[in-house]
Amino acid sequence: MRPFVLNYALPVESSAAADPYTYDSTQQLNILSDGRPAITDRAVLLAAGTTTSTAGSQTHFDD
Repeated sequence: MRPFVLNYALPVESSAAADPYTYDSTQQLNILSDGRPAITDRAVLLAAGTTTSTAGSQTHFDD
């Protein structure tokens, strides 16, 4: 039996562009190659865009 979701799953395409930062699990931050947090680089922020989550406000009365 094939799970329903596999009818819609797409293979992950590898991107030709490399991220200018890497994740540092000890600091729990994205770090640039020169050691600065990625949040300090305006060009990275403009290229990456923003994300928001509304799940908390829709599922919890105290958010």
